[in-house]
Amino acid sequence: MTTLHLTGDVAADALLSENPFALLVGMLLDQQVAMETAFVGPAKIRDRIGAIDPAAIAAYDADAFVLLFRQSPAVHRFPGSMAKRVQEVAAVIVSDWNSDTTSIWTADDPTGPEILRRLEALPGFGEQKAKIFLALLGKRLGVDAEGWRDASAPYGEDGAYRSVADIVDPESLTRVRATKRAAKAAAKA
Repeated sequence: MTTLHLTGDVAADALLSENPFALLVGMLLDQQVAMETAFVGPAKIRDRIGAIDPAAIAAYDADAFVLLFRQSPAVHRFPGSMAKRVQEVAAVIVSDWNSDTTSIWTADDPTGPEILRRLEALPGFGEQKAKIFLALLGKRLGVDAEGWRDASAPYGEDGAYRSVADIVDPESLTRVRATKRAAKAAAKA
């Protein structure tokens, strides 16, 4: 098993490494907050409800789920909308993927473009987020679907430091952050 190093928290990283739904939720939460905050979110959810499981989250009372997102430290800076989005993704995993998150990238031996299409169909996963997650699957978790690098471009590029898919240690995290800062500066210019 590959151990991911995305949060700086050993227990949170272990959860992401062992639980595909937790990793998917971390990716979902990775917007408008620091990456480490986003990816530690699944551990906070698990600690507060006792599970990070699609069926348990989909069935959880919506108002109570928002409250657990708001508990300090908050799961996300937008607790209402992100709690709802996590429950929506959980419901899709339950209904469309028989509660098995890995089916998104394993059922019927999909190609990279098909996995990308499946990811983009999830609530909260636009093209960029889906490509980054596909690159994470390919680069860190050994998903070797035909065409995954091209489908996840530019994030699937070997030797790049563009996203969470490229982080393996503190040095690579620093390089990813520098690349993101440079891209933001170029966009503003």
